[in-house]
Amino acid sequence: MASPAFEEIAETFAFLDDWEDRYRHVIELGRALPRLDPAVKVPATKVEGCASQVWILPRIEGSGAEATFDFEGESDAMIVQGLIAVLHALYAGLSVRDVIAVDAPAELARLGLDQHLSAQRSNGLRAMVGRIRSLAAETAAA
Repeated sequence: MASPAFEEIAETFAFLDDWEDRYRHVIELGRALPRLDPAVKVPATKVEGCASQVWILPRIEGSGAEATFDFEGESDAMIVQGLIAVLHALYAGLSVRDVIAVDAPAELARLGLDQHLSAQRSNGLRAMVGRIRSLAAETAAA
């Protein structure tokens, strides 16, 4: 169910033998993301449960379960910014129904992230996935 953008990341990770190279690639993905307007970095967009500062701003077109999901995000930590880029590749452009159906832990495990992130980063990643799923579920129920 992963998007072509996420599949591209998975293919790149398969090509990179060393975790340090993968880590650098994640950081580069994060650097390529546009920064959020400081005006939207408010409590309503902040993701709780992350050791770093993280904001996710949903961009949803349409209504109900077939609405198209997208988001912008930013973090004050380089690796977390990269994780936001990975999540963006995983979810952007899907219907909110499909966002809810994505098995994020399984997809992210394909990248080996489950084995190479600290406990704090793993908790933060789960919090970001939870926030994205919650935003999609709210739209699907509307």
